[in-house]
Amino acid sequence: MKSRIHSLLALVAAITFAALPLHAQVKVGDLVQADVLDGGLTKRGTYMTALRLTLSDGWKTYWRAPGDAGIPPQFDWGRSQNLGHLEITWPTPHVFDQNGMQSIGYKTQLVLPVEITPADPSRPVQLRGKVEVGICKDICVPGTLAIDHQLDAKAGRNPAIAAAMAQRPFTEKEGGVTSATCRLSPVEGGMRLQARIAMPSAGGQEVAVIEPGSPRIWASQTETRREGGALLAVSDLIPVTGGPLAIDRSAIRITVLGKRHAVDIRGCTPG
Repeated sequence: MKSRIHSLLALVAAITFAALPLHAQVKVGDLVQADVLDGGLTKRGTYMTALRLTLSDGWKTYWRAPGDAGIPPQFDWGRSQNLGHLEITWPTPHVFDQNGMQSIGYKTQLVLPVEITPADPSRPVQLRGKVEVGICKDICVPGTLAIDHQLDAKAGRNPAIAAAMAQRPFTEKEGGVTSATCRLSPVEGGMRLQARIAMPSAGGQEVAVIEPGSPRIWASQTETRREGGALLAVSDLIPVTGGPLAIDRSAIRITVLGKRHAVDIRGCTPG
């Protein structure tokens, strides 16, 4: 209960930082530059591209699950042309201690690979939309970055995109995961999820991040510890708007961040 209250207070603190009057004087465009990298067509006929965010010195931005002190990025590609399917590959993020609160994200630069399947292979793809981001240092500055770029089908292999793809977390097989179970128990206002993951150490002090698989469910900062060959991760899952809570174990995503590598685990079984 205490950990959940601490996490909720941390979330309130992050929102408060985002609302500081100083933001009227600081624009996100002054702190981060956004551009699109071209990687040409793959053998599957998809476009390989990437969104690159270059940050000012000392500033950082956030992962898809940013922790209690972070601001998650939001993407809107609704104005794009000939966009069929879009798949993002997130490079392994860093864990930061932000005023005693844990946040997860990137510093200096983020290259976010995006693979795009055109709706009509015979026509070009215009990637057009906006990205809502939070940029933090001593304060957090939320803002919107505009994207408008026609993808280059003739572009060659891009080393920056290849490097970002190589920084993705390991799959369960690559990370040596042999099982992942989740036990649910009721807590005030929601459910407590205890995951037990049989896997070798990812190196150093491991941090597990639990994503509940629904934007309507809030997950507290995970408590992570080792028990021999297994990693235990505990998080409280709370419905954002109150009311009943349904947990789909197959939709749960657990990312283990270690010193040597990260491991991406999709779903867990009862246990």
